[in-house]
Amino acid sequence: MSEHVLITGSSGAIGKEIALKMAASGRPLFLHYNASKEKAESLKRECEGLGVEVNLVQSDLSKPEGVSELLKGIHSPVGAVIHNSGKSSYGLFTDLDSKDIQDNIQLHLTSPLELTKSLLPGMIQRRHGHILVISSIWGLTGAACEVMYSTVKGGLNTFVKSLAKEAAPSGVYVNGIAPGAIESPMMSAFSPEEKEALRDEIPMSRLGSPREVADAAEFLLSSKSSYISGQILSVNGAWYC
Repeated sequence: MSEHVLITGSSGAIGKEIALKMAASGRPLFLHYNASKEKAESLKRECEGLGVEVNLVQSDLSKPEGVSELLKGIHSPVGAVIHNSGKSSYGLFTDLDSKDIQDNIQLHLTSPLELTKSLLPGMIQRRHGHILVISSIWGLTGAACEVMYSTVKGGLNTFVKSLAKEAAPSGVYVNGIAPGAIESPMMSAFSPEEKEALRDEIPMSRLGSPREVADAAEFLLSSKSSYISGQILSVNGAWYC
């Protein structure tokens, strides 16, 4: 049996497209979700329609107990983990309260690190594995009014670069993808005028699609990227390159 791919935040736009890519290639899946049960169940049916085994796992990764709850649902070897859970937070840094800060750190940094720490020994023992982080353009450049989000995504990028060096001798690949402006529910807070202004800033004059991020993920998890590790691949239409 093929090793499973674990995708956190699979019910989101990018997570869904990555799941469908992995299913199409015949990889059995653990699909994590938090609150979007109906979307997760719908995605499970879609992926099963492509002929693969799919297991749903629910947990809230913004809580300290989230990782242990997720791991209770993992019953087979995981050959790849894709850290995709996340949420944007827009506003002045001075308006954040302590709970906002702690929840963001737990969701975007502590939980991915703890989950990786739990799954990495099995990959090292088998001398093969992939860890892929879905980061953000703001983790590379920083953004006003998204200071917290930029900070945690920047931390993930450094995690990728550091762990890649440590894990490479054991045959484990660690990479990240930093999407730019992607047409997804995360953009719903923007007005049509704001979206148009954003498109004008992007050299390709359009927003990206979740499928384009999934294409990058498919590449980084394939044998075509066999000499690539410790990299953050920007998928942003030449915006902030």
